[in-house]
Amino acid sequence: MDRTLEELAGYSLPSGEGDGISANRVKLFVVLAVLVGAFVYLSFVAFQSATRYYYTVAELQEIGPSETGQVLRVNGKLVPGSFVRQEGSTMAKFSLTDGDATLTAFHDGVVPDLFFNEHSEIVLEGIYEPDGTFQSQQMTVKCPSKYVAAS
Repeated sequence: MDRTLEELAGYSLPSGEGDGISANRVKLFVVLAVLVGAFVYLSFVAFQSATRYYYTVAELQEIGPSETGQVLRVNGKLVPGSFVRQEGSTMAKFSLTDGDATLTAFHDGVVPDLFFNEHSEIVLEGIYEPDGTFQSQQMTVKCPSKYVAAS
């Protein structure tokens, strides 16, 4: 009663042939597992930076300056008339607001021209200093909405 399926069917594999098939399947499984693992890891790393949270101006002021110089993101609207940059300089000073609080920010570098105006919504990435100013390392101007809510 200890017959194998091959013996019952009248067929038996030559010795060693069955071992090669199962060894190839194991190798294939290991390669697929490594590829899937690599894909999952790379996807996680790629999307991790894209999902960074940003604070509103009021939230940033509530948590206070970072003692470690941690890079943070803050979102707000440009305060009309607050943008100042001297001719020939890359240093800009301006204020952001979320409607509840106002933050003075400094940005040294290129300011995006597209959509940058008095009504711009801006995301800054940089360091919130102990003196209450925000030193921006990167500036992103959000695209204005093309649609207005029905009134």
